[in-house]
Amino acid sequence: MKLGIVGLPNVGKSTLFNAITSAGAESANYPFCTIEPNVGVVSVPDKRLDFLTKMSNSGKTVPAVIEFFDIAGLVKGASKGEGLGNKFLSHIREVEAVVHVVRCFDDENVIHVESSVDPKRDIEIIELELILADLEVMSKRLERLTKIAKNDKSLLPELELVKKIVEELENEKSARYLEYTDEEMKLLKTFNLITAKPVLYVANVDEEYLDAPETNKYVNIVKEHASKDNSEVIVVCGKIEEEVSVLEDDEKQEFLQELGLEESGLDKLIRASYHLLGLISYFTTGPMESRAWTIKKGTKAPQAAGKIHSDIERGFIRAEVTSYKDVAELGTMSAVKEKGLMRLEGKEYVMVDGDIVLFRFNV
Repeated sequence: MKLGIVGLPNVGKSTLFNAITSAGAESANYPFCTIEPNVGVVSVPDKRLDFLTKMSNSGKTVPAVIEFFDIAGLVKGASKGEGLGNKFLSHIREVEAVVHVVRCFDDENVIHVESSVDPKRDIEIIELELILADLEVMSKRLERLTKIAKNDKSLLPELELVKKIVEELENEKSARYLEYTDEEMKLLKTFNLITAKPVLYVANVDEEYLDAPETNKYVNIVKEHASKDNSEVIVVCGKIEEEVSVLEDDEKQEFLQELGLEESGLDKLIRASYHLLGLISYFTTGPMESRAWTIKKGTKAPQAAGKIHSDIERGFIRAEVTSYKDVAELGTMSAVKEKGLMRLEGKEYVMVDGDIVLFRFNV
């Protein structure tokens, strides 16, 4: 999974990126500190995988991973090249979802590129730049298709879809607000539009928020905007996340408890991202390794097997499936089998989050 972290300069993007990836991206109090996108790969923490590793005495543990792209701060005019804008916008097209960081704190020592803190305005600046960037791309596509579709009628469905999207973008609305048929969705994916990607808003607050969250008017503004977008908002404190990121696991939990927090910002972000993209995890386990595999909700067993290797999907015979819940309760795979709780599933089986699977195949 690839997520792109975007926002205006100095909203705390690189601070957050450093905290969640421990990648050490430069974070400074001036615009365009980030020139190329910093890339950090984060292991997805999952206690279920830890349990399976111990149970199977696995030689290796392989968690699911998320790639975070810290994309340089956008400004007004980014779609036209302001602040190196076009270069940065091209990087966003490569991700599966956009993490939009919004500044929700006052600090006279941290410069705001627009001279004041205003989440509504800040969000609208970023959204408009993304819309304009997509409009430029789709307008060129429309011009080209209009010419060649005259002699190739098979292109007419694509032409109609492009017209519909261009009209939406010209009205300064994101492409994700439109409704699409299944056939249109297939075409849409090939366009790789930024504004068609799902968005997760991160409200970056200061430490004072933890003591009195109801007094932060900025967070409520972000939530109000996100509700219109059917998007989720998570609240994090970048500075606290930086402190948490350097602690050992046991110290980390203790520190969070002292602050009255149930989980770290990274855990919040990962959970929200899985929900946003409709992802679940299944597991394979044995003496060699225990591994988590990420798939879309609704994936059938053969396609899930294909995540491991295309040969397993091609030669799929059946899946031996055990629920993690049953394994956790009974302690071992053999105990689950004795209770008759291991199931044999065929090609039409739809995978469930937490499934532990052994695929049988023949090629």
